[in-house]
Amino acid sequence: MYYAITGIDHPNSLDNRLAVRPAHVARLSALKEEGRLKLAGPFPAIDAEDPGAAGFTGSLIVAEFESLEAAQAWADADPYIAAGVYKEVSVRPLRVVLP
Repeated sequence: MYYAITGIDHPNSLDNRLAVRPAHVARLSALKEEGRLKLAGPFPAIDAEDPGAAGFTGSLIVAEFESLEAAQAWADADPYIAAGVYKEVSVRPLRVVLP
């Protein structure tokens, strides 16, 4: 089943986000290589593809896991949590209908 993982950033966490981004992306790349990643990306703080110094307000990951518990455990191990980027993370089952 697919799960929607939403992380909400702490204010002013852009420097921390950029510092641990390679580790965060490596985990997403592993999901992609396993064929389990549907989509992933950050929420820009402003209406721009590259928000620059405005940074981001969070992220969305949609990926396949064997259970809600497995998805939660994966989310809990995200480097953005350890680095203080995310102040809140939610994991919810998602029934993909389209495309």
